[in-house]
Amino acid sequence: MKFSENWLRELVDIKADRAALAHALTMAGLEVEELTPLGEGLAGVVVAGIVAAEPHPQADRLRVCQVDAGQGAPLQIVCGAPNARAGIKVPLAMVGAKLPGGISIKAAKLRGVESFGMLCSAKELGIDADASGLLELPPDAPIGQPLADYLGLPDACIELKLTPNRPDCLGLHGLAHDVAALFGSAVKLPAQVDAPVASEARRGIRLEAGKDAPRYLGRIVEGIDPAARTPLWLAERLRRAGLRPISAVVDITNYVMLELGQPLHAFDNDTLQGDIVVRHAGSGETLKLLDGAQAKLDPGFVLIADEHKALAVAGVMGGYDSRVTDVTRNVFLESAHFAPAAIMGRARKLGLHTDASHRFERGVDPELPRRALERASGLLLAIAGGRAGPVLLAENLAALPPPPTVTLRRTRLKRVLGVDVADAEVARIFTALGMRVTTTANGWQVTAPSSRFDIEREEDLIEEVARIFGYDNIPTHSPAGALTLAIEPEARIGELALREQLAARGYHEAVNLSFVAGDLLARWGFTEGLVSLANPLSADLAVMRPSLLPGLIEALRHNRARQQERVRLFEVARVFRQGASLREEPAIPGRTLQQGASLREEPAIPGRTLRQGASLREEPAIHGRTFQQAGDPPMETTSLAIVACGNARAEQWGESPRMLDFHDLKGDLDALIAWGGEPQRWSVQADQLPVWLHPGRGARVTHDGVTAGYLGALHPQLAKALDLGADVHVLELALEPVLARRLPQARPVPHFPSVRRDLALDLPEEINWSQIEQVVRATLGVRLKELRLFDRYSGKGVEAGRKSLAMGLILQDASRTLTDDDADRCIREATAALEQTCKAKLRG
Repeated sequence: MKFSENWLRELVDIKADRAALAHALTMAGLEVEELTPLGEGLAGVVVAGIVAAEPHPQADRLRVCQVDAGQGAPLQIVCGAPNARAGIKVPLAMVGAKLPGGISIKAAKLRGVESFGMLCSAKELGIDADASGLLELPPDAPIGQPLADYLGLPDACIELKLTPNRPDCLGLHGLAHDVAALFGSAVKLPAQVDAPVASEARRGIRLEAGKDAPRYLGRIVEGIDPAARTPLWLAERLRRAGLRPISAVVDITNYVMLELGQPLHAFDNDTLQGDIVVRHAGSGETLKLLDGAQAKLDPGFVLIADEHKALAVAGVMGGYDSRVTDVTRNVFLESAHFAPAAIMGRARKLGLHTDASHRFERGVDPELPRRALERASGLLLAIAGGRAGPVLLAENLAALPPPPTVTLRRTRLKRVLGVDVADAEVARIFTALGMRVTTTANGWQVTAPSSRFDIEREEDLIEEVARIFGYDNIPTHSPAGALTLAIEPEARIGELALREQLAARGYHEAVNLSFVAGDLLARWGFTEGLVSLANPLSADLAVMRPSLLPGLIEALRHNRARQQERVRLFEVARVFRQGASLREEPAIPGRTLQQGASLREEPAIPGRTLRQGASLREEPAIHGRTFQQAGDPPMETTSLAIVACGNARAEQWGESPRMLDFHDLKGDLDALIAWGGEPQRWSVQADQLPVWLHPGRGARVTHDGVTAGYLGALHPQLAKALDLGADVHVLELALEPVLARRLPQARPVPHFPSVRRDLALDLPEEINWSQIEQVVRATLGVRLKELRLFDRYSGKGVEAGRKSLAMGLILQDASRTLTDDDADRCIREATAALEQTCKAKLRG
């Protein structure tokens, strides 16, 4: 919200300088985001007229102007502005003047021609950013008058950063009430004068949008002068509010919007056919907007239409075909109230953000439309002439929000603020803010004006008292009372401790956006269950991430492109998937179940969901099962992801450099798993890998038989597509099973010695170590204290397609010393189980 300081001071008597005003506004919750002085230091700058303009004899782009500055004889001034021509009024900086940019004006020769002053642009004068040419003044500007006096300078452009709950301050009149309350003065609003009716021109209005558009007013004004110029005072107020003057009709509607906070729109009445119909858009209906864009609409939009066509998107932007042009003589002025929920998000859906939508989606006073229409009508008649018809009104009173009445207790006010505020001061504050106040035995009964959508409960009134009374006047007290510290559960590792552990292992934490590009996910193979945004900030941020790895790999690639060869990153954050299901069916963990003739596997990260479509299927989850009904919000899962590339260790002299490989990252995974105290619940499998993982150097990580994540090198094709030069290894896990920890239990020191037996087996190549370990542990139970793999061999003496593994079994019994027979029996049991389940053969 931008406005002119001088304009505000005309509406309310402010007994404070500019700095004090800005501070008071900010402390009252109306933050001054920017304050730009305008037109300071313009002594010596006057209104002048160019009498003649001839080409410079030595320069094609310069002109020699004869300028009348009200001193009798014209002054000769050399000017390079493209719009310098005879007959226009412009600002002239006389010799001796010093402009805001520090330019001192002196008599000079430009290419051999003397120049006695400088004709100025708005930017050179410090009153606007326009430097395209000379600032052209109205033809009736008095020659010789100081420019500051003529333009009402100095002034300042104040920009407020308003919170969404204060749409009433998006108009100067609403803001004036707050300022009056802050400085103990009264507002000086101009009296409302109804425009005289001199025409019987009418048009029917039909409301067909229900509660979305409960009030609509219009008026036909005939015979306006399309060439009428916007008065200087109005154009300057628009310019200082950040709006460029366009034409009299458009400038008037913008001015009333700034003054009152009510957006208006003007149609060329000659383009309208029949009644005005306020309705919802049809599915697929289109409308060409004022900016020339073709808007594709749906029933969520409210339209202003006539009996044959759409005219405007209500509360957002008018249509191109019904716009006011430079030949329009008959206009239809619109002033309406739309429900905020009906406008909210509609402009963004069209890729727009307009002044009207900014106001309507926050809420505009439902009592403003008639006042704004009369104000605009009066200005239009005064500036462009014409004959005004009667005000045309259609409304649904039952759908209009009633002004709320709220009770404020005196004891509650003191308890919250911690200070006594006099009853008279409380009543003054509410009255100055335009509220109706009734004093009761226990406090006040307050009825908020219809413009204050934010006044709903007692706390809202306390906030009003606090910000006007002044936060600086409220004493600071330390909070009293006992604080209860949250107990950290022992059965769960803290996320901070996990981050510290990963940092200690040489990883740097990364924080990436939760949004990624859809085409990037397509490269990874993430195509199903994606959560797309309806109004993304850009195409690169259009989808909520289903995995942490795409964003983390982009961070790794960014670092590698900046000469970082060894990169180790981790991230702990949420991922999002959209799912829908009817029921859970028995599933092989980590496999897809489909109705039909076959079973097929579809690895995915994250979320195990059942979906209904051509088939029911279960997708592998990062951990746990979540079943959602169609239309449920996206499923969120917290994940841990790690990416690494480059040397396994930082550069040093103790050992030769070695590239990081699968086993390095597997070691880090083992360390995290061991931290939870139950490594036996975890395993890695070489099957059912996602398409983005290397088929020969990847693994599926399971927890209690359920897929918990994936580990390994990126697929070479994906690495090439992402322009990753070296092997990159990744790990992604569901966070909850990683953080689960077995409660430590004290155990007595063993009284009996352990026994070690080594076992060498010949096994098929496809049998992995995790399968062997599970079988041996399940067979021997508590007698097996530790299982160590210490040798692997394939080659001469071993059949093709098979391998030899040597392992050490540490056996121990808590109640007695194991004999050789006991140990041998354990070996026989383990061997038999492995022969049966893993096709193992005992090597001699």
